[in-house]
Amino acid sequence: MSFAIIKTGGKQYKVSEGDKLLIEKIGGEAGTEIAFDQVLLYGNAKAENVKIGQPILTGAIVKAKIIEQGRADKKIVFKYKSKTRYKKKKGHRQPFTKIEILSIKNGL
Repeated sequence: MSFAIIKTGGKQYKVSEGDKLLIEKIGGEAGTEIAFDQVLLYGNAKAENVKIGQPILTGAIVKAKIIEQGRADKKIVFKYKSKTRYKKKKGHRQPFTKIEILSIKNGL
């Protein structure tokens, strides 16, 4: 079983084939395939064939399929200062993209 560490949306994710995960929102309709070319590390379960990028591996590609686009649960942002009658309440829902990893190609 091989795995890779990819970079997308300013974050890093450890992925294997068949994984489903939520990442920062990227464009595309549900059902379309996308490719991540910013692969930072590639390896297998026995740690025999580990390749580390400097900073990314050239030729390595992780292919995925977009399952859905959505928005996370609402987070409440509440600012309050005592004795001054100051308070502000604001909500935020972070958009996300749910993907499924189809294949990992190490490029070598």
